[in-house]
Amino acid sequence: MRRKIPSTNALIAFEAAARHESFTEAAKELSLTQGAVCRQIAGLEDFLGVRLFGRFRRGVKLTEAGLSYSRQVGARLDEVERDALSVMARQGQGAALELAVVPSFATKWLLPRLGGFLEDHPEVTVSLDTRTRPFLFDETGFDAAIYFGDAGWPGTQAQFLMRENPVPVCSPRLVAPRKRLKPADIAKLPLLQQSTRPYAWRQWFAALDMDVARDMTGPRFELFSMLAQAAICDMGVALIPPLLIEDELAAGKLVVPCAHAPMSDKAYYLIYPDHKAETATLQAFRAWLDGEASRYRTAAGLD
Repeated sequence: MRRKIPSTNALIAFEAAARHESFTEAAKELSLTQGAVCRQIAGLEDFLGVRLFGRFRRGVKLTEAGLSYSRQVGARLDEVERDALSVMARQGQGAALELAVVPSFATKWLLPRLGGFLEDHPEVTVSLDTRTRPFLFDETGFDAAIYFGDAGWPGTQAQFLMRENPVPVCSPRLVAPRKRLKPADIAKLPLLQQSTRPYAWRQWFAALDMDVARDMTGPRFELFSMLAQAAICDMGVALIPPLLIEDELAAGKLVVPCAHAPMSDKAYYLIYPDHKAETATLQAFRAWLDGEASRYRTAAGLD
């Protein structure tokens, strides 16, 4: 049965026009005339039987249906482009591994080690994309994900990697001339918050039997890399796992004014769908990652 799918050209024109909310800017981007873009979008609206844009004297504006559809089309075109680039990179040979990763762990821990895997498996092309929240594998092209949290995703298996042991860190200038602070002193400083660990400071103080009224107040950042940079810039004290700031600590950009480092109750996991568990490429990556994580846990005293 023939698929009921709009033309690719119409979808590309619509996505560009929706992104710019302008037929003129879409035409410039795609090296088309404005009339050609108008015709493509009009044809798409006829195909769908839905108005995607409102036309006004001063320009166009997405309708509610157009806004919703543009998000879906944009995501699908991104997937098609990623698949095309993957095939082009492999030149029809070798295997590919598509990973969703939490950004700071990927940048600070995984990437410095990934060259070892690629050296042992030159036939494999590894691609990384960032995800900070759980998702459904069936709705993506990912083979696996490295995620911090709980491992109970439906229809998946999980391989434990490591827990976090966050410590308070700040610029040496913030505490100078002192080098060490008591927890009560830290409670008086600006507390930098991590949005995916909203209770981090509360848990840190609770482990010391302290109740700090302002433990959830302060500037909030989504990524640990942003949190670390804010601490380096004297904005306050941050709670960060040492595995994510080894370079900054070694360079003296950040210091640990209090060594209390309780182990987190959640962990980093490699998560993958049940139906991909026996894939040879994923099995090779799992074995390599397990070895790297085990060596790190031993060296860092996380076991």
